[in-house]
Amino acid sequence: MKANLVFKYFHNLSEKQREQFLQLEDLYGEWNQKINVVSRKDIDELYLRHVLHSLGVAKVQQFMAGASVLDVGTGGGFPGIPLALLFPEVQFTLVDSIGKKIKVVDEVVAGLALDNVSTVNARVESIPGQYDFVVSRAVAAMPTFVHWTKGKIKKKSVHERRNGILYLKGGDLKEELKPYRTAEIFDLTDYFEEDFFETKKVVYLPLKFKG
Repeated sequence: MKANLVFKYFHNLSEKQREQFLQLEDLYGEWNQKINVVSRKDIDELYLRHVLHSLGVAKVQQFMAGASVLDVGTGGGFPGIPLALLFPEVQFTLVDSIGKKIKVVDEVVAGLALDNVSTVNARVESIPGQYDFVVSRAVAAMPTFVHWTKGKIKKKSVHERRNGILYLKGGDLKEELKPYRTAEIFDLTDYFEEDFFETKKVVYLPLKFKG
């Protein structure tokens, strides 16, 4: 599964963006040998399991130029780096409490010459600032994640959709999302045809989640 998987679903990429997406394989291949942030199996399917999965967020929400997005528990840079490639005029802040993961992210960001990404090696609760959206890939159950990111979302929305959390999750979320009446669930099978996405979803939780 190479970069063509991305091009299959995202057609309006500039030549520079296409080149950057193509670079991901070599950059992650090289750095993952030094600091293992992606499992050996997953590195072979990087574009399916990490890059395209991350871009599922973009199928649900298009970010406007000038917007700010916080990626919590970014790990090796997902979903933040693929989204930053797709939205070069949006500012992304990628946070992880594990220093070696942020080191890999920094090297990949440098390799891609991305100027719209900043990284922080810290727990999200300790960082200042507010953002239009918070994104993440299943780093905790939703109540825990909501607690971690309390106060990190701007109250004033510039997008049609109210500011909030966009969370990549899998499996049955009924119990976990019970407290959140305004949560919306988007099945990634509506956007991508690969079997990998069968149980994968994007959960949108607006700022005022109890309505």
